[in-house]
Amino acid sequence: MPDTNVKTSAKTNASNASTNKTNQPPVIPVLLCGGSGTRLWPLSRSQYPKQFLRLLGEHSLLQATLLRLKDFPGLGRPVLITNEAHRFLVAEQVREIDIEADILLEPTARNTAPALAAAAQWCRRDGQAPLLLVLPSDHVVTDIAAFQKAVTLGLPHAAAGRFVTFGITPERPETGYGYIRRGVAIADGFAIDRFVEKPDSSTAQSYLDSGEYYWNSGMFLFRADRYLHTLNRLAPDIVEPARNAVDRARRDLDFIRLDSETFSTCRADSIDYALMEKTDDGIVIPLSAGWNDIGAWDTLCRSASADFNGNTCSGDVIAHDCNNNLIRAESRLVTTIGLTDMVVIETADAVLIAPKNRTQDVKKIVEQLQRDGRTESDLHTHVHRPWGSYQGIVQGERYQVKRITVKPGKQLSLQKHHHRAEHWIVVKGTAQVTRGEDILLLAENESTYIPLGVVHRLENLGKIDLEMIEVQSGGYLGEDDIVRLEDVYGRAT
Repeated sequence: MPDTNVKTSAKTNASNASTNKTNQPPVIPVLLCGGSGTRLWPLSRSQYPKQFLRLLGEHSLLQATLLRLKDFPGLGRPVLITNEAHRFLVAEQVREIDIEADILLEPTARNTAPALAAAAQWCRRDGQAPLLLVLPSDHVVTDIAAFQKAVTLGLPHAAAGRFVTFGITPERPETGYGYIRRGVAIADGFAIDRFVEKPDSSTAQSYLDSGEYYWNSGMFLFRADRYLHTLNRLAPDIVEPARNAVDRARRDLDFIRLDSETFSTCRADSIDYALMEKTDDGIVIPLSAGWNDIGAWDTLCRSASADFNGNTCSGDVIAHDCNNNLIRAESRLVTTIGLTDMVVIETADAVLIAPKNRTQDVKKIVEQLQRDGRTESDLHTHVHRPWGSYQGIVQGERYQVKRITVKPGKQLSLQKHHHRAEHWIVVKGTAQVTRGEDILLLAENESTYIPLGVVHRLENLGKIDLEMIEVQSGGYLGEDDIVRLEDVYGRAT
């Protein structure tokens, strides 16, 4: 794959007084965009997980992660690692904030060590040795200046070949995070004594009291070549397949597809287990920057604003005589009376009501939905597609109604259905419709009928969104009743 297809790095940082470096290697942000966020159901779902949600403002967690790097000097073109199911979501969210990035597609999930081996190989394919700033895409950081300062303090350590991680100064005896125990002091940081797993309450309290422990943030900074060299010594069964997967990668639209056959042979392992716990070159930089890993609904309250009764409300909510609750309305009016320390989350097709101290159990609800084969574990009624989105309005026996939005210049696949017919009504914009041998142009308030088995396509050739109502009728209305004959997005089904 020629390097000319990719813009590499921004110019070297020569003005960063904190590092006092005139030849600082470029820093390439590497964002991990996988994960399902099941404990944030019903808002987070497998096809639209938490990193894409706007939980705390106008930007999603992914977008906020990219934007907190906006003014950081010496940064190269970001690399985002995601999967097949989420590729178009990643591309659209990056486009919305006007950032260019390389998007690597993992053909199968193999945990963070193989993903970062592929990213490191991709970033040094031109022979350079950039620094990689590895960031989860679903964390909250409110003090951007403090975050950037910590990264700056880590730069000389990473450039010298150390593996830097950022330890969050603990604020409470948290049992939901792993911890890092610090060792001897090393210029602006500490050697890593050891990593420890999630503790029980009494152990977490002892960690907090000692002042020697930090929360494991999952953020790292290191040289790409150093990572590959060290990991190859410790885990050659990860590095070699990842290298081959990059060498055999191919471009597909805005994405770089890692070779499936070779990448799937990587041993699945985390960077913590595969490298950080085994190296003598680890260093932890303390970080106090309003960090929050929003792993469950109760933790969202720590980063969101509350009213004078301690309620954190979003959407159309009326709370009477309620205290210390999280109440979120997505699609309708939600009213509550006399609630204390509760979580109420409403979406168009599901409602969650739970005590704050039981929100970790939401994953059990998701597991039950999956066992029952219910779509609410995976999809919202509002479903995003590379061409736009559709929203379920009503469904009954042998029929359903959807609202379809097609973005300007986009088109659906050329397709047909074996079990359903469709009636389309344009409510905004102009639609070009392929129906068998005919090509129709439909304006607002015009409609057409697509009989069962007829080949068809919908296109928006205009400058504004195309919105239409689709009425489906037939014996089977599942999304898998689509036979794609042509598709510009490379989807087989």
